[in-house]
Amino acid sequence: MLNNQIILPTSYFGPIPYYSILVKSDNYVLEKHENFIKQTVRSRCIINSSSGKLNLSIPRIRKNSSKTKIKDIRICYNEPWQKIHLRSIITCYNSSPFFDYYKEKISKIFNLKEKFLIDFSLKSHLIVMDFLKLNQNINYTKFFENINNSTDYRNYGFCSKEDYKYDQVYFTKNDFIKDLSILDLIFNLGPESIDFLKKIDNNQIF
Repeated sequence: MLNNQIILPTSYFGPIPYYSILVKSDNYVLEKHENFIKQTVRSRCIINSSSGKLNLSIPRIRKNSSKTKIKDIRICYNEPWQKIHLRSIITCYNSSPFFDYYKEKISKIFNLKEKFLIDFSLKSHLIVMDFLKLNQNINYTKFFENINNSTDYRNYGFCSKEDYKYDQVYFTKNDFIKDLSILDLIFNLGPESIDFLKKIDNNQIF
């Protein structure tokens, strides 16, 4: 890896701290050769509902082996998870200030029937980049390597110790909930999201 390059896992509408790290780097790579880790940002995002946190997970086709590279994980379509996820997002954010502005593009991604998780993750990432008005190049790792320094974010949970806040739907009911999917920030702050991400202290992210 280059000295100033950071490495991130792939994500499905990743958390706010994930994108805080990403927007401050002009040289990052996404890991595609690691073994898949379930119940992480790689296949799950967390949004804000009237009842609190709501997990949205992309189902995968399970194999006999417990170790499968992320690039080889196939999406399972036995259940209409795309309809469920889209309906959940609409229900949770229909009253947010900027949802109407973004809803058309969000709806389109759930019409895509990608075979591999990594391809769907890329589509979600590209939508976020579009919403944030970012034009960074997107590169993947060419092989897996062990890295023991501060540029490796693959094992992060993308939570923040920082007590950041913004105007959030359901705040009066649930209080403020941190570290949700980037969608929560975008639907609530719109074009101001990028400036908010830049102000988050990355040293507080773990």
